[in-house]
Amino acid sequence: MIFIAVRFTVRPEYTEEWLSLVGPFTEATRAEPGNLFFDWSRDVEEPHRFTLLEAFADDAAAAAHVGSDHFAAGLETMSAAISRTPEIINVTVPDQQGWGAMAELAPRP
Repeated sequence: MIFIAVRFTVRPEYTEEWLSLVGPFTEATRAEPGNLFFDWSRDVEEPHRFTLLEAFADDAAAAAHVGSDHFAAGLETMSAAISRTPEIINVTVPDQQGWGAMAELAPRP
């Protein structure tokens, strides 16, 4: 699995509409055959910062994503709304195909 975390700092005037701006990009990416997840969250302490957690089944799926028309369109849209270059973590996680159960915590019966 290719796991990617990206932190975006958004210009204040785009903060409230950020998720709508990236909506078409998000929907198109989630529809890709090799996409395992593509999830956004907003920082609770820094309201202009959003984090994207995404994963692809393998290198081919990640390459297809980066080569897609919606990826290019998404970058164009996001470039006008960000205030700094995003920060990224990109790693290969062997023998993993998505989320697993956390061993240390479970709901009480």
